[in-house]
Amino acid sequence: MRYSSSVKFAVLSSSHGTTFQAILEAVDSGSLTAECIGLITDRADRGCIDKAKVAHLPFIIVEKKVGESREAYDQRLDAAIRSLGEIDVVAAIGWMFVLTAPFIAKWRNKILNVHPALLPKYGGAGMYGERVHRAVLDAGDKESGMTIHLMDEGVDSGKILLQKTCPVLPGDTVETLKSRVQALEREWYPRVLQMIEEKKLRNY
Repeated sequence: MRYSSSVKFAVLSSSHGTTFQAILEAVDSGSLTAECIGLITDRADRGCIDKAKVAHLPFIIVEKKVGESREAYDQRLDAAIRSLGEIDVVAAIGWMFVLTAPFIAKWRNKILNVHPALLPKYGGAGMYGERVHRAVLDAGDKESGMTIHLMDEGVDSGKILLQKTCPVLPGDTVETLKSRVQALEREWYPRVLQMIEEKKLRNY
């Protein structure tokens, strides 16, 4: 991929927006020099919208219609993203839908995703959110972490760009482990975007 002097990225999120907020703070502080040009979300009650409003960023709500196919929805999603302008990277953060193959093909090697475990462990269909942390605890793992990867046609199967670990501590609950993993996500997602901006990220 070739970029201009500043990478432009859009955020794709259906979450509360804690990692999105960390990205915005990194942009504001200057530690992230890539440009966030907007947010795409799926519902009007998503917390990430509040973050976009405070940052004076445009946001677009693309709500899935009753009975609408995944392919039709992703066509509208694609149009919404492109309406924001020229985009180098789509930063998926807590996006709750599996993207279809035609959408992936249009954005090949441009969609980042963060997963709250050390892929390939605890990835795949149905492994998201608190389910992941519960699976880690049930397995008795001593270590967990997060993975930032490129999205492909599979589920959590794209090329891994970066992984960071954290310990699983005695007495951990889903909530305490989730908090520790999310801290890694907030720290490293902006850093990965900056690595792309500076063309320093291996295998990208």
